[in-house]
Amino acid sequence: MDTKILSGKDVSITTYQALQSRIKALKSQSVVPGLAVLLVGEDAGSQIYIRNKTKKFADLGLHSNTFQYSSSISQEDLLLKIRELNNDDRFHGILVQLPLPKHINKYKVLSAMDPKKDVDGFHPSNLGLLLTGKPYFIPCTPKGIMRILAHYQINLSGKNVVVVGRSNIVGRPISILTSLKQEYANATTTICHSGTLDIFDYTKRADIIILAIGSPNFLKGNHIKAGSVIIDVGINRVEDHSPKGYKIVGDGDETTLMGKASAITPVPGGVGPMTIAMLIENTIEAAERLLD
Repeated sequence: MDTKILSGKDVSITTYQALQSRIKALKSQSVVPGLAVLLVGEDAGSQIYIRNKTKKFADLGLHSNTFQYSSSISQEDLLLKIRELNNDDRFHGILVQLPLPKHINKYKVLSAMDPKKDVDGFHPSNLGLLLTGKPYFIPCTPKGIMRILAHYQINLSGKNVVVVGRSNIVGRPISILTSLKQEYANATTTICHSGTLDIFDYTKRADIIILAIGSPNFLKGNHIKAGSVIIDVGINRVEDHSPKGYKIVGDGDETTLMGKASAITPVPGGVGPMTIAMLIENTIEAAERLLD
């Protein structure tokens, strides 16, 4: 079986092309969509993501500013900065990069944001609206997954979808989105996690598998049925003998999945580029809503 590559990079290019007219319309009204990013600590993965995001905002002529703090910043100082940004008209969106240091309560921090600027979709109000099927902002990675599926015309209606991972960032939101009664969704969705007795019993019966657990090469070819679709959200660094000393792999073992799955998102170049594209789209939406 030839396995189709679901390129998030290609879908992101199409997305940026579609956003150009919206950006132009906003600028014609002297509005430049702006994003404030709060980055705490020295997490390497977070810094790479923010660097890539900043470059893409600049490429599109959008405004982005990263406020970087040491991991020793107090929770109260971080909350003060968020309250300041809530009232700063230069920024239509605010993103708090996770993870945060252990001494900071991420729920208090995320709840302090103005929900209308919560372009990551993690504020309790926005998560609640998502649950009702009437989201204000859709979290970026789940939104990107749904956009990839729609782009490649993979209709989930009536299909058996298995999500491996239950985080509020990916697992839970994508379980809701895939099961909503709307185009390219309407699936029967199961969430598997560390408490699931036999995850592979579920994956072997799934039509679509969405991997989001952060475990390199967790899912292998003998864990799926022939013809299933694999959406791999994992980004894991593993040691190898290359000059860099490591390579990036997903939660799926691409070597054994290729030829058995009907389609798969690559790592890198799959879901990752769409996360940034959806962050930009959400920031543009936030700016447009101010003009309504």
